[in-house]
Amino acid sequence: MRFPLLSARRLGLPRRAVSQILLTQLAIAAGVAVLATGLFLAPLSAQLDDQAMRRALAIAQSAAADPALAAGLLTADPPAGGPAAADGPVQSSAERIRRATGAEYVVVMDLNGIRRSHPSPDLIGLPVSTDPRDALAGREVMEIDEGTLGRSARGKVPLLAADGEIVGAVSVGIAYDSVRDRLLGAIPGLLAYAGGALAAGALAACLLSRRIQRQTRDLAFSDIAGLLAEREAMLHSIREGVIALDPGGRIRLVNDEAARLLGLAPDSAVAGRPLDDVLGAGRTTDVLAGRVAGRDLLTVRGRRVLVANRMPTRDGGAVATLRDRTELEHLSRELDSTRGLIDALRAQDHEHANRLHTVLGLLELGLHEEAAEFVTEVVGVHRSTAEQVTERVHDPLLAALLVGKTTVAAERGVPLRLADSTLLPDRLVDPGGLVTIVGNLVDNALDAAAGSAAPLVEVDLHAEGRTAVLRVRDSGPGVPAARREEIFTEGWSTKQPSGHRERGLGLALVRRLAQRQGGSAWAGEAADGGAEFSVVLPEALR
Repeated sequence: MRFPLLSARRLGLPRRAVSQILLTQLAIAAGVAVLATGLFLAPLSAQLDDQAMRRALAIAQSAAADPALAAGLLTADPPAGGPAAADGPVQSSAERIRRATGAEYVVVMDLNGIRRSHPSPDLIGLPVSTDPRDALAGREVMEIDEGTLGRSARGKVPLLAADGEIVGAVSVGIAYDSVRDRLLGAIPGLLAYAGGALAAGALAACLLSRRIQRQTRDLAFSDIAGLLAEREAMLHSIREGVIALDPGGRIRLVNDEAARLLGLAPDSAVAGRPLDDVLGAGRTTDVLAGRVAGRDLLTVRGRRVLVANRMPTRDGGAVATLRDRTELEHLSRELDSTRGLIDALRAQDHEHANRLHTVLGLLELGLHEEAAEFVTEVVGVHRSTAEQVTERVHDPLLAALLVGKTTVAAERGVPLRLADSTLLPDRLVDPGGLVTIVGNLVDNALDAAAGSAAPLVEVDLHAEGRTAVLRVRDSGPGVPAARREEIFTEGWSTKQPSGHRERGLGLALVRRLAQRQGGSAWAGEAADGGAEFSVVLPEALR
């Protein structure tokens, strides 16, 4: 499944992801450089205007502070324009200030707004070209305005006499061309900085693109999109659980099968959460987190038997796969039971043939009464065994299991007997679960007792109110106290694995089934030596 980028093809853009990323980064770097230059120039122009206006105002304030200027304005008569006005005291002082400060003009006006000084003597005696009312009213003014000498940055202040009375005003102008020149003079340096930043951004973009090229293996966006779509389809369609972890042990993804096998809700938000918080403590968590090493590790989750494999990733995380072996494990156990029954039947067939030969010989010898006694004795032994079991265990499934196990035990030379206290009514809530528990414990006990000097397996199964109590004792070597908890761990076994299944699940299933019913299972030491396994199941009877 592919999802091509149609827009990239229509625009004629390169198909490779690294090329598109490089062009995008260069465009972004250029745009940022242009935007930064514009954003810098805009306040720079306003800042230069403000500096020019403040400079003009400062010159005007200095001129107005000269007492000779106010005195000359009060004593001299208003001059007429022309060359004669250039020699007046006010004009002389104003021109001196203008030349000293580099201002474009220094104009002194009286209360009527008539110029008493001006760089052009012909304009002396004429009204000023801009409104003087704010300055004559005692307020300082900063502005950029158009006058007789062109556009300029201006500062106007009132001119005060010695007694503090306003007698006129001083207006100073700074040529706006000088402000523009400063602004234009700053542009080359700014562009140089912007060009340097753009070059650095382009270099960083190239280096980043090279790294992305290595990481994406020079794939196009359409290929990456197709791979992601195929990955999602594959992860959610395969019948094997997949769970990915990051280097910190947090879950990256869980496909549908893994959620089902682990008992997670389909819509549960587990991504980003620690594995220990999601699954809780236990062997399954230890296997997936890598705290248990090995291949094809067995673990029990709920009622399922799982096989887990874990593969580390380059970034320090891991990907674990889960396979459901519950059905296979059930079939394997049924196969083991069938093989046991077949062995028992084969032994019975061999024993039956010997008995028939014995009966035939007695009949041929004419010992009819002895033959009848022999047949009666043989039938009575088998009947008494079945009757003893059914009298004490009323549930038909458990009774049939114990009768069959007794036959298998007899073939292996290990007596299997019921304790005197055994009595279980036919009121079990989950007979299948108890059959699994009893079967596993009896099989283990037979294996342990088979090599002992005086082999014996004893089963004690009775009810205490609604609680079922099971104890299986054997004459084997027993279980060391230090390992009595370890033997209930999935995968732990002292037996060699058979050809069709792994060992080390029987006791783990026994404890899991007991805990699922609110009970418990533990191992101890029998009174006469050997091992004693105990299981308590509250609310097991109706």
